[in-house]
Amino acid sequence: MSQKPEDFFKNIISHCKEYGYIFPSSEIYDGLSAVYDYGQYGAELKKNLREYWWKSMVQMHGNIVGIDSAIFMHPTIWKASGHVDAFNDPLIDNKDSKKRYRADVLIEEHVAKIEDKINKEVEKAAKRFENFDETMFRSTNARVKEYQDKIDAINLRFKTALNDNNLDEVKQIIVDCEIVDPISGSRNWTDVRQFNLMFSTSMGALSEEGNTIYLRPETAQGIFVNYLNVQKTGRMKIPFGIAQTGKAFRNEIVARQFIFRMREFEQMEMQYFVKPGTEMQWYEYWKTARLKWHNSLGLGTDNYRYHDHIKLAHYANAACDIEFKFPFGFKELEGIHSRTDFDLKQHEQFSGKKLQYFDPEENKSYVPYVVETSVGLDRLFLSVLSAGFKEEALEGGDTRTVLSLPPALAPIKCAVFPLVKKDGLPELAEKIVAELKFDHNVIMDEKDTVGKRYRRQDAIGTPYCITVDHQSLEDQTVTIRDRDTMKQDRVKISDLAKILDEKVSWKSLLKQL
Repeated sequence: MSQKPEDFFKNIISHCKEYGYIFPSSEIYDGLSAVYDYGQYGAELKKNLREYWWKSMVQMHGNIVGIDSAIFMHPTIWKASGHVDAFNDPLIDNKDSKKRYRADVLIEEHVAKIEDKINKEVEKAAKRFENFDETMFRSTNARVKEYQDKIDAINLRFKTALNDNNLDEVKQIIVDCEIVDPISGSRNWTDVRQFNLMFSTSMGALSEEGNTIYLRPETAQGIFVNYLNVQKTGRMKIPFGIAQTGKAFRNEIVARQFIFRMREFEQMEMQYFVKPGTEMQWYEYWKTARLKWHNSLGLGTDNYRYHDHIKLAHYANAACDIEFKFPFGFKELEGIHSRTDFDLKQHEQFSGKKLQYFDPEENKSYVPYVVETSVGLDRLFLSVLSAGFKEEALEGGDTRTVLSLPPALAPIKCAVFPLVKKDGLPELAEKIVAELKFDHNVIMDEKDTVGKRYRRQDAIGTPYCITVDHQSLEDQTVTIRDRDTMKQDRVKISDLAKILDEKVSWKSLLKQL
C-alpha cells in the first residue's frame, strides 16, 4: 500500500511499540531523548543479528577471533586516538526556530536534493524515449551537467573547508547554497562551531580532573590496545582480524530518526591487521565482502550503495560507507576504512610500549596496517525492519500487517496453535513446543480465533505457524503455514524438527557468503 515515506516511518515506529520491539526509555517519566529500550521481540531480533554477524565474521573465518573489552578505558587512550582533540561535530543554530543542526548534514542533504533533480531528469527522458529528439537530448544533457557541476563545486568547497577546519567557510557554503531551516524556512544562521561528542565521568571517590574518564565513543580502541595480547596468545599470523561487539556512547546534540542516531548504541567492528603496502587490496576485499553479507539478508540489492567519503578521518587513507535506503533516504549503515598504522603507532607513542609484529617470512618487525569494518547494530536492526514492514491488501477487502523478517533472524521461529482449548489439542500442542524449543524459539498461542492468531504472528514476524486440529489426534499430522505466502501444508509431526531446521537455520544465510 503506497504512502508517504514519513508516514511509513511513523507506522514502523508505532508498530515497534505496539508489538514489543522498541519502547521509549523511561517512558513513565516522560522518556529520555534519543534513548530507547528493546522489548521482548526487539531483544531477540537484536541478539539474532549480532549472532549472525559474529558467526559470519568469526566462526566462518579461521584467522579472525573475537574479544570483549571494557567500556571504561584509560583516559590517555582517547588522547592517543585523537578523540579528545578531534572527535567533533560542526553545529549550527537557526536563530528563528531555535533549532540546532549538524552543518555537514545540512550541506549533504542539499547535495542529495540536487542529485534527486538529476534522477528526475533521467526518468523524464526515459519516459519520452520514443519521441526523444536531438534538441530534447541536448537540453536534458545540459541540465544534468549543470546540476552535476553544482554538486562537484559544493563538494570541493566542503572538502577543502573541512580539511582546513575552516568553520567560517562551512557557514558560507550554507549561505551561498541558500539552505533554509526546514522548520522556520529562514536563513538566519549562527556561526558554525565544533562540539566534542564524548561523555565524561569520574572514577574514584573524588570528582577531580585527574580522575576524569570517558564512556567509549567506539569499540575499536579496545581492539587496538589488546592487539599484541591477542596476537601472541593466539599465535596469530598476518593477515588476521579481531572482532568485537558492544555498547558505545556519543553525546549527539542532533539525535533523531528513531534508533538511527542515538546517544547509547551498539557497534559490531572488526579490525583486520595486514602487511603495510597491502592495505588497499584488503580494503577492496572487505568492501565487497561486507556488501555481500548485507545482501545475504535478502532486503533487496537496490537498497544498498557505496558512498566514498568526501573528507577522510585523521587516521584513514581510504574510506567508504555502505548506505541503506531507509524511509528517510540513503544513509550510512556500515563503514569500511583503511586506518593505516595510525592507531597502533599512536598507542606506541603514548604508552611507550612496542606494538610491532615480527614477520617470519620477511624476518623483520613492523607496525601492521589496519582495515576496519564497522556496522551499527541498531541501524542494521532498523534496516531489517524498514525492508520487512508491509501493509498488504488481501482478497475481500481485508488487510494485514506483516514483518517479513529473514526466518533465521525472526524473534519467534514458530508459533503452535491448538485449534480449540479442549479435546486434548492443547496438550498435543504443548508436547510439540516442548520438542522443538531445544533448537528454536517456539511459542504456543491459543488466544482468539486462528485467523486473529495468524494476523498477530504476521505482525510479530513469525515465519511459520503450526495448527493442531482434531485430525492431528488421528494421524499425527499438522498444518504448517508460511508467513509470506500464507500457503498451508499438511506434514507429519515427526518431520517438524527437520522442516524447521531447513527453513530457519543459520546455514540458510551463511551458505550465501
